Formats: sequence, C-alpha cells, structure tokens
Amino acid sequence: MDFSRFRREKLTAPIFDWASRIMPPISATEREAIDAGTVWWDGALFTGNPDWNELLAMPPARLSAEEQAFMDGPVRELCAMVNDWELNWRDRDLPKEVWDFMREKKFFGMIIPKKYGGLGFSNTAHSEVVRTVSSASVMAGVSVMVPNSLGPGELLMHFGTDEQRDYWLPRLADGREIPCFGLTSPHAGSDAAAMTDTGVVEYGLWQGEKTLGIRLNFHKRYITLGPIATVMGLAFKMRDPQNLLGRGEELGITVVLLPTDTPGVSHGERHIPLFTFFQNGPLYGKDVFVPLDCILGGEKQIGQGWTMLMTALAAGRSISLPSQSAASAAMCARASGAYARIRTQFNVPIGLFEGVQVPLAEMAANAYLIDAGRRLTLAALDHGHRPSVLSAIMKYHATERMRRSMTHAMDVHGGKGIIEGPRNYLAAGYRSVPIGITVEGANILTRNLMIFGQGAIRSHPFMLKELLALSDSDKKRGLDAFDDVFWKHAAHAVKNAGRAFLRGWSGGLIGPAPRGAAMPRYWRKLSRHSAAFALTADLALLTLGGALKRKEMLSARLGDILAELYLLGAVLKRFEDEGRQPDDRPIIDYLMREGESRIATAFRGVLDNLPARWAAWLIRFLAFPFGVPDPVPSDRLVTRLAEILMKPSTQRDRLTPALYLGEGHAEHPIKDLEEAFRLVTEAAPIEKRMRNERVHDANLALERGIISHAQRDLLARAQAAADKVVAVDAFLMAEISPIAAQHRRAARERENEASVVK
Repeated sequence: MDFSRFRREKLTAPIFDWASRIMPPISATEREAIDAGTVWWDGALFTGNPDWNELLAMPPARLSAEEQAFMDGPVRELCAMVNDWELNWRDRDLPKEVWDFMREKKFFGMIIPKKYGGLGFSNTAHSEVVRTVSSASVMAGVSVMVPNSLGPGELLMHFGTDEQRDYWLPRLADGREIPCFGLTSPHAGSDAAAMTDTGVVEYGLWQGEKTLGIRLNFHKRYITLGPIATVMGLAFKMRDPQNLLGRGEELGITVVLLPTDTPGVSHGERHIPLFTFFQNGPLYGKDVFVPLDCILGGEKQIGQGWTMLMTALAAGRSISLPSQSAASAAMCARASGAYARIRTQFNVPIGLFEGVQVPLAEMAANAYLIDAGRRLTLAALDHGHRPSVLSAIMKYHATERMRRSMTHAMDVHGGKGIIEGPRNYLAAGYRSVPIGITVEGANILTRNLMIFGQGAIRSHPFMLKELLALSDSDKKRGLDAFDDVFWKHAAHAVKNAGRAFLRGWSGGLIGPAPRGAAMPRYWRKLSRHSAAFALTADLALLTLGGALKRKEMLSARLGDILAELYLLGAVLKRFEDEGRQPDDRPIIDYLMREGESRIATAFRGVLDNLPARWAAWLIRFLAFPFGVPDPVPSDRLVTRLAEILMKPSTQRDRLTPALYLGEGHAEHPIKDLEEAFRLVTEAAPIEKRMRNERVHDANLALERGIISHAQRDLLARAQAAADKVVAVDAFLMAEISPIAAQHRRAARERENEASVVK
C-alpha cells in the first residue's frame, strides 16, 4: 500500500468522519452568502503571515480631475442649499429646488456609466460626495447615498439584462426615476431569508393581454426613498405551484424591478427615523401582477435574489455608512476641539482640563482611523475587489467609533449640545447615530456572527474547501477532496504555530515589517498578533467545530482581533501614503497602543473562555509566554492629541478634510464656530500679555499701553464671536407647544369677549 492511500484510508477517513459529525453542512443559502464578494486582505490576515509590502503597494484612493471638479462645484453648491434645522423641523423634506438640483447634476447617477447617461464615478468619488454632503445634512446625505448603493442601479449593472440596462439606467441617471430597494419585512430583518413576501407564477392580464408572469403580495418597511420612489427593487420568495416554468415549486428568493404605479402597489406613507426626516416608509403590494421580464436579470436570475441582496448590502457596508461615519467623526473632532478652546470655565479654556482632553484625544484618533480604513477599502474597491468580510468590518467599526465620537462631542459641549435649535450643530448627527448602527445589518449581528463567522469560512485559506468536501453528497469524492486539503491545512497550522512561537517569545522583534517603512516596530507587532490570531482561530475551529456558530461571544472577540489588524494596518498605510507627516506620529502612537490594548482584551476574552483548556494553554505558551501585551496611551500622548484639535493648523485640516463648514450661508452655526475659533486663537497672545501684566480689562490695558487699539478691537470681536457660539436657542412657548398656543388663543378670545361686553 502506498503512503497516500494509507494516509487516506487510515488517517484521513477517521478525521473525515469525525469532522462530518461536528461541522454542519453548508446550505445553499449559506453558500450564496459566502460566494458574495471576494477575498482580499482579510485572506492574508487569516494566513497569519500577511505580506505587508503587498498592502503598501496598493495605490491609495484618488479622485480624478473630473471628480474633484464635481466636489468643488455641485457638491459645495448642494451643501449651501440645505439647512439641517429647517429641513428637519420645518420642511421635513428636501425642498423641490434641491431635488431638482440633484437630478440636474446627476447626483443619483454617480455610479452609472457614462454610456447610460451617468457620471461614471469611482467608488472613491461616490464616498467623498456622500461624506461631504453628509457633513452638511444627514437628510441630504442619505438622499444622495441610497440611489448609488441600495437602489437597483448597482444591481442592474451587475445582473441586469441589456434591455433592462438600456431602459432603466438612463432614467435613473437623470432622476426621471427615483429608486428604492424593498428588502426588510415585518418578520424578516437581519434574517432576510425569513421574508414572507411571495410571488406566484401564473397567467394574468398585462396591458390587456394574457401573459405568464408573477402575482406579488408583499409588505416591506424601513424602505429609504420608499415614499417617493417610482421604481423599486423588490425581493420576494418565488413559487411555481403549477410548475409552469418546469423548475419545480420552490424557486427561491428573486428580485423584480417594479414600477410603483403598478396596480396594487401602495406607497407614500412615511416612517420618522428619530426625527431625521429623510424619505423612509413602508410599501405594500396586494395581488400585483407583472410579467416575467420584470425579473431583474431575466429568467436566468430566478432564485438568485439572495446573492443580489448580499451584493447590495456589501456596497452600503463598504461605502455609504463608512462615508457618513467618517464625516460625523471628523466633524465631532473639529467642532469639539474648537468649542473646547472657545468655551471657558474658571477663566480657563475647558480643553486645558485633562478630563476633557481624554474624549478630545479619542475623537482625533477616531477621525484618523475611520478615514484610514475607509480609504483603504475604497482603494481595494476601485481595483476590482469586493471584500465582503472587510465591508462588514468597516460597517461595524466605523459606525461604532462614530457613535463614541458623537457621545464624546456631546459630553464636551454640555448644555450647548442638548438644546435644540438652529445654533445646535450636533443634535441632528446625534439623533441619527442609531440609524447607522441599525441599518444594513444590525451591529450586534455584524459583530457576533458576520465578521469572524463569515471570515472563518470565506477568508481562511483552507476552511471553505474542507467544508465543501464535508458537504459533498458523494462521500468518496468528498473524502478525496478532504484528504487533499486537510493535510495542507495541517502543514500550514504547524508553520503558523512556529511563527507564533518565534514572534511571541521574541516579543514581536522577529516579526516581519515592510521594506523601508517607518515605525517598523508597529508592523512587527501586527505580524505577531496576526500569527497569534491565525493560531487561535484554527484551534477554536478545531475544538468547537460547528458549535463556534453558537459561541457568539467567542466569535465576536475573534472578529474584534481580525478587525483591529485590518484597521491598524490601514492606519500605518495612511501614514505612509501621506508622506509620513511628522506631526501625525502622536496619532499613530495613540492608535497603535489603543489598538493593541483592544486586541489584548479580545485575546484574553477568548483564552479565558475557550472550552478546551488545553488549547488555551497551548496558545498562551506559544504566542503569549509573558502574558498578552496590553499597552495604553500615556497621559502625555492624550494631551498632544487634544492639542491638535485646539490649534489652527494644516494638521487639523488634514485630520478633518473636505467637511462642509457653512460657506455660502449668511448664517450657519459651524461657520460661526470656525470664525470664533480663529479669532479666539488669534487673540490668545494678547490675553496672555494682559495676564502677565495682571490686567484683565482691555480698556485699562489700552490706557496703560499694554495693548493697541487694534488689539483691543480684536479682543472685542473674539469675545463677541465666542458669545455667539456659546449661546443657545430659546423659543416662545406658543411656538413649540400646541397646548400653550391653544390656551393663548382662548385667553385672547376671552379678552375680546370682555371688551365687547364693556
């Protein structure tokens, strides 16, 4: 007997039988979800030995001259046309002139190729537009975002027939059609496969003729742009009880392009997402009949709706929500730093208090990290990758860190942040935080099930092949395939254990770093943690098998490690791509220490809770012989990051780029904040001179020759500007309370009656 046959029959076969019992088979639905998207850098991280040179070789995301002109022109014009307070509290919709402008400038057709009348922009341009518009108005940002991500446009380009593209894409590009995507049902949210919306194949009347088509009945909710949409991509479960198509009865999830004026469709009602009045609402369909050629992609795409859904959601996770989160995090950092410099208590700017510096530092770090991850992901997308696991990482971590920044900004602003009104530049963003957390895959689900759960199968170099072999209905063929891949996996695991040992026992000194890169110690630490992660993932899968699906807390922690490795790699790459700016080194130091601390927390959580104690002991021995390293940013580092936000500089501008700061508006709260910040920092040396002379009154300082007339005027302008920023809004009782207004009217009527009697 030759060795390969001996190995197969005596070694592989028992392992195959054991693995078949502990690993669940891959269902067709799971396979479609796994196949959606591609594997990119997530696959390198799962190997435990990523080639950092490959990461640095990825060209950074860039705008073309045409795209930059659009940013400088129509995007800035659109921002100047919207006022978030008026939109949400008075109009509760975008004005007609804004909708018309967005149609005219083709904001709804940014991703549609030029040959169909669209702008043909890159993913980077799409993201930058959403980011800047969202910094002016969440409502406007969502309205621009959805047609370019969750609308049918992207699906048409990927899956549509030539006839569908020729008809629909030009109409979507110029705004003649407003799209929406009908996915969520009352009893099917994160579990989209549980939808109860149905489409039954039957004959019906279409334009007066008997036609083979689909009878649809559906109830969708939370549909952005649903109330005003003219065409919807509708996901439903397709059935053919009479087998008219010859494919059996259950045909699977399918998507149709459904004009909303089709008889039986009801829409126009609105949800109110936390008083952020972008168009959102339910759609209903009762006995809606459409021909088969309404199926997106034609009959060949029957039953392929799940793959389409995964594609549509991946775009939102990769581009839309990270873009909005980047805008919000950057605005929180910029505004909070300015306010902390302007606002004084005990005659000291509040930003000089160490307790305030802690949230300021985290806001600065979050702004840098979210944008670093966003840019790296966009670069991958622009080069043809569609990394579904990394898109889940970006969705979860961008929105969660944005949430922390928003909370910190409210803490720093105190009463200024909680009083609603035109002067409040935080409230609209604060109210909208849970929306970003919830949509396009709730964050609890994304962290606990998707990042590592999908990544372990999709991104691991061997796991998917092993699972497919175990799921093969032909056991002999499955055993052959398993025998081929399992021993490669075993050899890989042994090598990775060796890497984890060398890097762990050397404290990361032996780990590789990219050639010529700055801060090589940080790259080596990532190499060390990548090897430890791959070792831990393999042992968790080995000891838990399919039960790891139910160990959501363990899965979440492993996903946290994977995410930190990706995001910290993005941070170091951004530092390199931007020319290794010396001023940014404190930000990198802070982020790397904070990130390593997050990784340490996740590793400890896994090792303390891994049921197989021998596996936890082995990981500790190989990868962490001296304990899991857990550095934290020093107090001095925290202060340095806070100071970045409290001083005008090119670094502050680079940290918070391309935000809308109120230009074009006569009155705008961010514009007022920026002006006050400029004046207060300009006046600071004058105030310091007065303090040194123990004079606190500007007029007295002028009399004594300590300051000049121009300097006194500057102090006065700075104080007036600061007073304007610190002020909050107050309204007449009758303006905000219908009850008070009613009482007031009744009192007037009584007064009028009394005067008549007299």
